[in-house]
Amino acid sequence: MFGRKKSPLLGVDISSSVVKVLELAWKGNKYCVESYAVEPLPVNAVVESRIENADEVSGALKRAVKRSGTKAKEAAVAVSANSAITKIISFPDSLSEREMEDQIMLEAENYIPYPLEEVRLDFEVVGPSAVDANAVNVLLAASRRENVDARTEVLENAGLKAKLVDVEAYTMENAYSLIAKQMPHYGEGLTVAIADVGATLTTLHVLVDGKIVFTREQTFGGRMLTEDIERHYGMSYQEAGRAKKENNLPDDYGPKVLEPFKRSMTTTVTRALQFFFSASTQYQSIDHIILAGGCASIKGIDAMIEEETGTSTSIANPFSEMVLGAKVKIQALSNDAPSMMIASGLAMRSFD
Repeated sequence: MFGRKKSPLLGVDISSSVVKVLELAWKGNKYCVESYAVEPLPVNAVVESRIENADEVSGALKRAVKRSGTKAKEAAVAVSANSAITKIISFPDSLSEREMEDQIMLEAENYIPYPLEEVRLDFEVVGPSAVDANAVNVLLAASRRENVDARTEVLENAGLKAKLVDVEAYTMENAYSLIAKQMPHYGEGLTVAIADVGATLTTLHVLVDGKIVFTREQTFGGRMLTEDIERHYGMSYQEAGRAKKENNLPDDYGPKVLEPFKRSMTTTVTRALQFFFSASTQYQSIDHIILAGGCASIKGIDAMIEEETGTSTSIANPFSEMVLGAKVKIQALSNDAPSMMIASGLAMRSFD
């Protein structure tokens, strides 16, 4: 899953409502957004991170690639944290990579609750062991074959070669390095929560010193707001989605529909943080909250969450210090920026 890379690498984020593609380049001392596109998916093409209609997803990805104008043919994609198993294990630092691989294959069944023939797995040395001077820590990552293969097949059917498959939590950690530059001391010493609120899932990631220490998914997202609009105004689901996107709704939309949804979103984020505190013996406070995902763009939601939690809150913008290529429209990218964290983390793998 942590494959070998050559640039350029197209970051492909397959969520429950859209497919996002992003290509980054390195110009001078900054990243450059070479190309990007967002393409909607039919309802239920992807359900809780599972690809249910591969043809629809491949078609949307093909349209996104064409619209973006990218020439990249190799891509990176990610499986959800929920569908991956990750473990840090230690091995003697005297082992060669081949010897370590053999040892991991012998011991993997102790860490993975599935037959090895049913999973895709890989490993990466992450650094020296803190408890043994003669050992290194190794990150073992595995996911069931159907999760990985469904994504690689979608890419191949859209004319792309799947160069690597990552895990969304580590992709978010990668993208966070872009946000950390905007924080005091580049985020050093800070405990930061990223609440990624998409169409159907809210994922809370907690990072300490830029490293993931906690990830949890729960069912809540912007599709609920679309359904609220559908019910309140007697629209079809498609009409409600279009009206929401175009901001073409009656005057009572704000107080009657949007404000209750914002309160529900605030409650969801607050409860996710409370769950983290209850599950952790080491961390009992958060220094900053970053809102990501499509719902992060809702006006005033950052202020509402900040007031409720008593914690400074900002909207994710991984592109704030990047330059833009000639093909990229600044307003469209700005609107989509909070939902582009995963795509950014994947596209950054070109430069590892």
